[in-house]
Amino acid sequence: MPTPAADVGRAATPTRILEAAADEFARYGLAGARVDRIAEHAAANKQRIYAYFGNKEALFDQVVGARILDLLDAVPFDADDLPGYAVRLFDFTVGHPELIRLLLWHTLERPGTLGTLERSATSSAAKVEALREAQARHPERIDGTVPAERLLGQGLAAVHGSVLTVGGMLAVPEDTAATADGRADVHRVVTRIVAPAA
Repeated sequence: MPTPAADVGRAATPTRILEAAADEFARYGLAGARVDRIAEHAAANKQRIYAYFGNKEALFDQVVGARILDLLDAVPFDADDLPGYAVRLFDFTVGHPELIRLLLWHTLERPGTLGTLERSATSSAAKVEALREAQARHPERIDGTVPAERLLGQGLAAVHGSVLTVGGMLAVPEDTAATADGRADVHRVVTRIVAPAA
């Protein structure tokens, strides 16, 4: 019969694999990532990785999905204050530079699949619906003439563009004047995006 320690070790293995895989994919992308290196850094064998996650593409999707879930937990969406949400999203992304790298690699190497990942698709649909309701509640503050999905996409683009401008893909400074400027830019731009036309 397995010991409690063995149970803990088995339970921890998928977590170690996901962490090692996140580092590997963020650095090398899907094509450049090596399952051998992931296995070595996770202290797991390749067969176990395939047993838990399937092929390398499925593991990549799992890693991105897990990072999206981390983001959703850390930065709840606020449709009534899209500029404030955008700033919090900017701060989270600056603090987790691997996230933007993973998303960019995923978009490049698995085009069209990010929106089909369960967590991503469910989250996006909920955000669009919440923003649509906020447009109806606050027509004086949130432009109701632009479809909610476009407002959301433009706001997210402002965040991601600012993160890349501040630090690029390789390193994002944690607390610099450039980061403060980027944060202010995000708030200003998203405020303008959601404001009703004069």
